[in-house]
Amino acid sequence: MEFIYADYAATTPTDPRVVEVMMPYFSEVFYNASSTHAAGMQAQKAVMQARMDIARHLGAKMSEIVFTSGATEAINLAVLGAARKAGTTERSKIVTSKTEHAAMLDTCQYCKDHGHQVEFCGVDENGLLLLDELEKMVDGQTLLVSVMTVNNETGVKQDLKSISAIAHKHGALFMTDATQAYGKMLINVDELGIDLLSLSGHKIYGPKGVGALFMRNRKELACQLEAMQYGGGQEGGIRSGTLNVPGIVGLAAAGNIAHAEMEKETERLNELRMQFENALKLLPTIVINGEGANRSYNVSNICFHGVDVDMMLMELEHVAVSKGSACHSTTPKPSHVLVAMGRTAEQAGSSLRFSFGRYTSNEEIEELIKAVTKAHEKHRAAVNASL
Repeated sequence: MEFIYADYAATTPTDPRVVEVMMPYFSEVFYNASSTHAAGMQAQKAVMQARMDIARHLGAKMSEIVFTSGATEAINLAVLGAARKAGTTERSKIVTSKTEHAAMLDTCQYCKDHGHQVEFCGVDENGLLLLDELEKMVDGQTLLVSVMTVNNETGVKQDLKSISAIAHKHGALFMTDATQAYGKMLINVDELGIDLLSLSGHKIYGPKGVGALFMRNRKELACQLEAMQYGGGQEGGIRSGTLNVPGIVGLAAAGNIAHAEMEKETERLNELRMQFENALKLLPTIVINGEGANRSYNVSNICFHGVDVDMMLMELEHVAVSKGSACHSTTPKPSHVLVAMGRTAEQAGSSLRFSFGRYTSNEEIEELIKAVTKAHEKHRAAVNASL
C-alpha cells in the first residue's frame, strides 16, 4: 500500500517554491542582517520585505512583527514577557481556555507557579469558549486574555471578536495563538481586536524553526513586554540574536503563497474533508468531535467509540495520523481538549485526528476511507466478540 500523509496539522512539507526562494540566503546572500556594510544591507532588505509581507497578511505594521524560532517561542515571549513586565501589580491576572496548545497551558502554569493568578475558561461540547464564564473571569485585575484562533486537535474556530471585546472592556490585552489559522483564513488584527498573535512557518509549507509574534505597537496601545533573551538588541530589543534570514524569507514566501491560494485550497480541501467524514459517518458509533462548530477546512477529529484505536493504528501503519496533538502523541493521557469538551477518557482515547493539506489528493482520500473502514470493521468485530 502507498503511504498516505494525513497529519498536516502536525507539520507540512516545505513547498518547493519556498525552498527556491530561500536557497540564495544560505550561500550567496549569507550576510548578517545586522551588519551595516553593503553586503549586510542585502540581507537586511530581504528581512524588511518579509516583515512587510507578514504585516500585510495580518493588517499590521512592519514594526509590530517580531521574528522568533516558532510559535512556541512567540507564545512564551508574549505571555512571560507581559507577566514579568507587569510583575505582581494589581493587573496581573491571566485568563486562557482549557483547550489551548501545551505551549500556552504550560507557560500559564509557570506564571501561576510564580505568583500570578491564572484562570482557565471552559468550553462547550463543540469546543467553543463559554463566553458567560469568560465574562465572570475577566475583570479589572486581568492583564491578558489568550484564546487560540483554531484548535490544533479539532479545527474548531473561536469567535475572536467577541472574546477580544470582553478583554478590552476590562482593559486587558487580547492574545491569540494563530498557528493553525495563519495562511488558512483571513486575519485582520484590527477587525478582530488582537493585541498579540503567534504563528509558525512549518504549518504553512514553510521551514521549521521560524515563526513570528505580532505585538501591537500603536499610539493608542503599545504592548509592554520584557525581553526573554538579551544580546545585540535585535527585533527592537525584544528578541536578541542573529536573524535567521533564510528562515524568515521562507516564512514570508510560504505566507504569500498560502494567501494567494487560500480561496482555492479552502474549497478543494473542504470538499475532500466532507467526502471523508460523510463516508465515515456511515460506520456505527462514529462521532465527529466539534462537528457542531465552525471548523477549519483541513481537520477532522473522529471518535471511534467502542473500538481499540491503538489496534486500528497498527492496521493503518501506512497512514500518518495523530492520536491527539502531535506534541503530546507519546503521552498516554487522554486529550485534554476532548476531555474539556465533555468526552469521557475512553471516548477521548478512542479519537484520531486526520488533517489534510496541499498535497492531499482525491485518490488518497478514497484510499484512506477504505483503509479506515476496513480497520474499524475488523477491530469493532474483535471487541464485540470479546464481550
